[in-house]
Amino acid sequence: MALVLVTGGTGHLGRDLVDRLVRAGHRVRVFARSPQSRSDIQWATGDLATGEGLRPALHGVDTVINAATFSPIARRGGVRPIDFFKSPSAVDVEGTGRLLALCGDASIRHFLHVSIVGLDDASLPYGRVKLAGERLVRSSALPWSVVRAMPFYYLLESMLAGLSWLTLWPVPTTVFNPVDTSDVADYLVRCAFDGQRGARAEIGGPDDLGCDTLARQYQAARGIRRPILPMRVSERTARGMGFVVSSGVRGTLSWSDWLQRRSSAFQIAA
Repeated sequence: MALVLVTGGTGHLGRDLVDRLVRAGHRVRVFARSPQSRSDIQWATGDLATGEGLRPALHGVDTVINAATFSPIARRGGVRPIDFFKSPSAVDVEGTGRLLALCGDASIRHFLHVSIVGLDDASLPYGRVKLAGERLVRSSALPWSVVRAMPFYYLLESMLAGLSWLTLWPVPTTVFNPVDTSDVADYLVRCAFDGQRGARAEIGGPDDLGCDTLARQYQAARGIRRPILPMRVSERTARGMGFVVSSGVRGTLSWSDWLQRRSSAFQIAA
């Protein structure tokens, strides 16, 4: 089987992606700053933000899946005022450009890039950074593919958990369809090896729900009782912040079912 290099392989999506690649029989190498103890994959130590370790990591690689990103909002699970003014680009822009150049030197046969639905209307700096990185891929001479995905359930959970201290939750009524990383990972594996190239169908979750409805389902699953204040925002503002409904492929795991699985996991752990 071909050797696949995965960047971002230790993140939420990356772990699901690596699991599925291994399950399908592929040889997998993960590029990471801190290799972990998993023994059924190869580890390449390095840093996409600086380029350290990239060239040797690409040795013998046939396919690259670039799932690495740096989102301060995702890392902390909430938005701060600074997020409306700037977002780091060392990984998503400079790192992607550096990776593309070295992939060209290594004659990579397929470069699959993970992006985000709705970037063309992005108003937050992180969205603009992601769009700049995606454009580098699209203008590359490599055989490339781009998959845009909706925001992930785990991020939505983190942001809703950050409201738990409030006695009243102000939540927009805007409809969107977040998705689970497991569904995105399944789709990425298909796109990596089906022989197609270019802009692929984007992927989102199975249900189109208002953010206020998503918040109510979260509260019910977690046993939280807080009044929710539905807030209407303009379509332009909503799209700029990534609240859109994707077209194309739909995942199968619903938000409510994902919450139930999380609750069951918490109970078992306790």
